Amino acid sequence: MNENTFQFSWYALDGDAFVPQPHAQSLWSSEQMHGVAVSALLAWALEREVEAIGRGGLVPARYHVDLFRPAKMVPTTARGTVVREGPRLVLVDAVVEQAGRPVARASATFLEPSTNPPGEVWSAEGDRPEPPSLELVPADLPHHVPFFESDEPWSDNFGEHQNAGRHATWHIAVPVLLDQPPTPFQAVASIADATSMVTNWGSGGVEYINVDIDLALSRRPDGISVGLRASDHVASDGVAVGTAEVFDRSGSIGTATVTSLANARRTVDLSGGVTLEGSA
Repeated sequence: MNENTFQFSWYALDGDAFVPQPHAQSLWSSEQMHGVAVSALLAWALEREVEAIGRGGLVPARYHVDLFRPAKMVPTTARGTVVREGPRLVLVDAVVEQAGRPVARASATFLEPSTNPPGEVWSAEGDRPEPPSLELVPADLPHHVPFFESDEPWSDNFGEHQNAGRHATWHIAVPVLLDQPPTPFQAVASIADATSMVTNWGSGGVEYINVDIDLALSRRPDGISVGLRASDHVASDGVAVGTAEVFDRSGSIGTATVTSLANARRTVDLSGGVTLEGSA
């Protein structure tokens, strides 16, 4: 995809500060950023550190985010630190700060790819998610409201998918900055926050808010379009765990998990649809 096709970005750069743009606004509150934008910035900081030490060919196999303070729609900074560099592994930490206080942090393990051993191991090959057709979502489509599948077929009509069915979503990544097209890692790291959407969205709307993101990958995505399909959702006493399978047009690439808290007093009701400006 040519960078000129990008019409939106999560941030504009002002010196060393990342200024959230309107599309970074959360559906939970007009004063807050959504986790997709926060995770995108953390991934940007992590990847920059790995590239700075000349290890850009590693696979971002494990990515964990803690969303421990509401990120506001205010100027934001991000920095990364290499914790450990070995022959087959690089461990990197990153933090996002606002007004001198950390609001989110991430760690990632980047691994050296090689070849699979010859032994056979069980996998769920008979039940893999399928992306929406290229006729519905062309490969070179600019950023768009996410597409969903549930008890209803793939569409970008949010209202059709407010049901208790198994949800899947297909996202086309938004760049961190308009003049920097997203990398595949930035794409999947940001879109992984939508695990909360596909696992917590039911007949009453989205009634849980996630406090973290866990992403495990066997390889980088084949581009900046990434899908998630709910694998499980379990909840007890207002605490929920949701797991989703991560896939691209070449197949499944890993899993994403979120831990969430009940937030019924501020339910995100999508039965009436959503605009592009309000998409999460």
